[in-house]
Amino acid sequence: MDKLLDRFFNYVSFDTQAKANVKHVPSTEGQLKLARALQQEMIVLGFERVSLSEHGCVMGTLPGNVSWPVPAIGFISHLDTSPDFSGKHVTPQVVENYRGGDIALGIGDEVLSPVMFPILHQMLGQTLITTDGKTLLGADDKAGIAEILTAMVRLKQQKIPHGDIRVAFTPDEEVGKGAHFFDVAAFDAAWAYTVDGGGVGELECENFNAAAVTVKIVGNNVHPGSAKGVMVNALSLATRFQQALPAEETPEHTEGYQGFYHLNSIKGNVERAEMHYILRDFEREGFEARKRKMIEVAQQVGRGLPRDCYIEVAIEDNYYNMREQVAEHPHVIQLAQQAMRDCDIEPVMKPIRGGTDGAQLSFKGLPCPNLFTGGYNFHGKHEFITLEGMEQAVAVIMRIATLSAERAKR
Repeated sequence: MDKLLDRFFNYVSFDTQAKANVKHVPSTEGQLKLARALQQEMIVLGFERVSLSEHGCVMGTLPGNVSWPVPAIGFISHLDTSPDFSGKHVTPQVVENYRGGDIALGIGDEVLSPVMFPILHQMLGQTLITTDGKTLLGADDKAGIAEILTAMVRLKQQKIPHGDIRVAFTPDEEVGKGAHFFDVAAFDAAWAYTVDGGGVGELECENFNAAAVTVKIVGNNVHPGSAKGVMVNALSLATRFQQALPAEETPEHTEGYQGFYHLNSIKGNVERAEMHYILRDFEREGFEARKRKMIEVAQQVGRGLPRDCYIEVAIEDNYYNMREQVAEHPHVIQLAQQAMRDCDIEPVMKPIRGGTDGAQLSFKGLPCPNLFTGGYNFHGKHEFITLEGMEQAVAVIMRIATLSAERAKR
């Protein structure tokens, strides 16, 4: 196995699943364990200024090897995996020279099928790394970590010209807190790239505006035999609330630049119910309109409730679209595009239907578009990545480092 794959398999062996609605960062101990392991690995590899913050952010520098001044650039990936699916006891499968058709995951109870995932038709002849059907894979974003460190090692071994390169691995990206405690001043880079994207060639410099919404409903429970005029069923109110939102504006009915309302979880009984939504929209005006809609629906559904029954809506903004911040630094995108073309990859400019740490960091003054990892179907048991895609990501990272040094020499 290539060292790149060895690294990746090592990192996915750490259970770093993030937890939502946890006040401390990182939200899970497993993230700190991986952070400490990466800190030690970077020290052994000869990185300088290696640090681990109290919030689990690892930083380090691959020192430049050229005689002329070059702005420091950065590469960033995240430690955690999604709370949506288990990341414990990940057992990757390697499928060499994929010939098409279904791939049995584990003992075959689950399959990775091109019928459900047509992208597999484009993977013929490649080496696929899949799950065993019981967990997610963790390519989001441990592939990014493996690709960044492998690129740094190869730059050093091959003595390829580059300036100072800052590397960082962040916690809790999946729950929107990854960049809250990121010290941009300490990172000290002119610009950076998150390596947290999907298919080969993806280059993203715009993302959703995002908010989390908690809807708490308090009803009144009495015996159903004598409930007339007295019972207020919180679950019934919850269903009415959901039905009052636009049915076609959900993740399963939207694509491209279309935003959505997403009911992420619901729990409760007659007395109390709680619903968790995420709101997404690329345009700030549409984003604000979606938040207003949630309040309007609460007022509509809650109209006429008895005094002690109510619907409460709490909205928390998570991150905003980084488009305008990155647009002020066009060379950052142009450099990545040129690097991809130099590696025989056609850049695919597309919006992120989600977010990355780069969104928050761009608003903190660190322009930070997103590069591909070569992975697909993140956040679930059908997640997979190709070794070829990972190698291409490594090549692009190395080429960006070289081009930034060449640009500074002109």
